Amino acid sequence: MRSHPSLQRNALSRYLTDLGAMRVSAKSDYALRALIEIGGHTESTPVSAEEIGKRQDIPHGFLQSILADLRRAGVVMSQRGQSGGWRMAQAPENVSVADVIRAVDGPLVSVYGMRPEAVSYNEAASVLQPVWIAARSSLRDVFEHVTLAQLVSGKLPKEVSGRVKDSDAWQSH
Repeated sequence: MRSHPSLQRNALSRYLTDLGAMRVSAKSDYALRALIEIGGHTESTPVSAEEIGKRQDIPHGFLQSILADLRRAGVVMSQRGQSGGWRMAQAPENVSVADVIRAVDGPLVSVYGMRPEAVSYNEAASVLQPVWIAARSSLRDVFEHVTLAQLVSGKLPKEVSGRVKDSDAWQSH
């Protein structure tokens, strides 16, 4: 007995979700938004986590955890004291979106929590591994070529801005 096509699609959708279908986590989104605030801060004083959280509507506890991850990755540094806060540890032009995602979420693409090159399949499904690796390569084409400085300035590289000119890029599938 065959199952109904919509049930098959729902099962496939759940399966792909379980595999970790491409989605940007709240943690990565918040991290990039926080870094836009820190990287765009023009005063010589650091930016407080409270100010970042208020400007970007990021929950304080979550923001503190994200900033700690970014500090461990060497992206930001903290300054203690009454006029303390956060500042960039690297120049914004040296920090890519990929660097930030890896700092807070790990690899750009993972399958069952493993890097695509580490996944093994039986012969029939082995064709999936190059698909995951190709997907990672496509993500790198964007994430590794967009810097925090470009996000702060609002001027994305031509390779990225050209991709969003295609109306199909704006359609969910």
